[in-house]
Amino acid sequence: MTSPFEPQAHPARLSDAERDAALELLREGAVQGKLSHDTFLRRMELALTARHSEELAALTHDLRERDGAWSRRLFGAVEKVSAFSVRLRHAWQAERLPKLLLPEPGPHPLRIGRDPANGLRLSHETVSRLHAELGMQGGLWVLRDLNSTNGTTVNGRRVTGTVVVQPGDAVAFGHMAFRLASR
Repeated sequence: MTSPFEPQAHPARLSDAERDAALELLREGAVQGKLSHDTFLRRMELALTARHSEELAALTHDLRERDGAWSRRLFGAVEKVSAFSVRLRHAWQAERLPKLLLPEPGPHPLRIGRDPANGLRLSHETVSRLHAELGMQGGLWVLRDLNSTNGTTVNGRRVTGTVVVQPGDAVAFGHMAFRLASR
């Protein structure tokens, strides 16, 4: 039996590295959907107040990977196959788009829309009367949406204002899509 004057044997205080490793496991578990939001918050709170390594181990025991190398290889393979199918779909669609030849550079941009007065008339119900304009500025091709109803996109991203374009880019005015090509 120990007397009140003898020092008690306490386990060593947790290191910051141990606590950080446990917090990272909890974050990863939440990101991967292994923990609900409430469970994640409660375990984070407990990890921040833990005093012993055993407490942290109990909070993270169900999150530690038993077959880490195998599952990483499997998930990596699935990611690669998924990325390949996306690239293949984009390549297939890119080849099927009709070409839109870039105009000869001039003092005025090429107006695009349904109105017959435009330099490029697109008669489709999703194209605005005055939809966009394409011109050369400072040696670069620039496409500008003119507040069209159904929007202008370049490589799948909606144009707000002005954007630099180049041959090979996929452009769409409403639902009419083209691949830019140089002469």
